[in-house]
Amino acid sequence: MRRIAIAVAASTMTLSLAGCGVLDATGDGASASPTKGDDVTIGLLLPEKANTRYDKFDYPIIKNKVAELTHKKGKVEYANADADAARQAGQLQQMIDDKVDVILLDAVDSHAIAGQVKKAKDAGIPVIAYDRLAEGPIDAYISFDNELVGEVQGRSLLEALGSNADTSDKVVMVNGSPTDPNAKQFKQGALSELNGKVTLADTFDTPDWKPENAQAEMTEAINKIGKNNIAGVYAANDGMAGGVIKALKAAGVTSLPPITGQDSELDAVQRVIGGEQYMSVYKSYPDEAEAAAQMAVTKVQGKDIQFDALTQDKVDSPTAKDIPSKLVQVSALTKDSIKDTVLADGIYTIGEICTPKYKAACAAIGLK
Repeated sequence: MRRIAIAVAASTMTLSLAGCGVLDATGDGASASPTKGDDVTIGLLLPEKANTRYDKFDYPIIKNKVAELTHKKGKVEYANADADAARQAGQLQQMIDDKVDVILLDAVDSHAIAGQVKKAKDAGIPVIAYDRLAEGPIDAYISFDNELVGEVQGRSLLEALGSNADTSDKVVMVNGSPTDPNAKQFKQGALSELNGKVTLADTFDTPDWKPENAQAEMTEAINKIGKNNIAGVYAANDGMAGGVIKALKAAGVTSLPPITGQDSELDAVQRVIGGEQYMSVYKSYPDEAEAAAQMAVTKVQGKDIQFDALTQDKVDSPTAKDIPSKLVQVSALTKDSIKDTVLADGIYTIGEICTPKYKAACAAIGLK
C-alpha cells in the first residue's frame, strides 16, 4: 500500500503541475533556458533478446515518444547486448565516443557496468537506469515495482494451490539471473508471500534468464523431488516458465502444476488460456517506456521541474542512495484478466492470441 500511495502521489503531482502550466518550464523556473533543444540524441542500451519485449515494445515505444516530444527532431541510438556484459560495456563506450546527450541503460550486469557509467558521467552524459537498477553514478531510475511483481506471483501461486495449501506442498523456485538486481527483488517479494505457507523443495538462480537453463534446472528438480510431488513452480518470467513446462512434459507430467511467469509474452498469454501456465505478471510497457523517454528528454533539456515531477520515488543501489525514481505498478494476468490487461492496452489483438490452436479455449473464456 505504501508503494501504491507513492505512485498515486507522483501521478497526482504530475497532473497538478500540468494543470498549472509548469511542465513546459525549463531549469529551476519558467525563465530558465534549456541546455539542449529538440535535436537530442538518446542512447538506448537494452540487455538481451531472449525476452521478446525489448525489440517488440521498449525500443519502438521509446523511439516514437522521443520523436513526439521533440517535434520529430530527436533520435534514438539503439544497441542490444544479447546478454553479453562485455558487449554492453563496448556499446556504452561507443555511445560516449559518439557524444550522445543522455543514455537509457538496461544493464546486463548491474555491477560490472558501474565503471562505464562513471565514464559517461565524467564525459558529461547523464545515465538513467531503465528497468534494471545499474550501479555507479546514475542520475535516475525507472522500472516496475519489482518486489510487488514477486508478491503478485507468490500470491497468485498460493491462490492456485487453493485454500488447502499448507507446508506439505512442495514448490520449486526458478529465479532470474544472479547478475540482475531485479531478480533479487522478485525473489524477495515472492518469498514474503510463500515463506511458512509451502515447502520450498528446490530453488535456482538462472544464468542469463535463459529458458534452456530453466529447463535443465527443472529437470534436476524433478529428478530430486519426483515428478508427482511438485505442487507448484515459481518461474520468475515467461521465457523460463516455457522451459519449466518443457521439462515437466519431457518427464511425462500430463497434469501440470500451477506455474507463474512475468512479462505477458504472447506465447505465455496463450499458455495461460490453454491451461499450461497459471499466470503471468502484466507490466505496462507503454507506461514504463514513455515515461523513460520523457525523463531522458527533460533531463537533457534542463527541464528540472518536469524531471522532478516524473521522479517522485527514491531508491538505493549498492553505490548510491536516494536515486530519483519512478516505479510503475503491475497486475496479475490470468484467464479472468486478459481482457482488462493486454487487450485493453492494445498489446495484442484477439486475432493474435486466439490462433486456431487456441480458438476453443478462447471461446470458453469469452474471447471471440
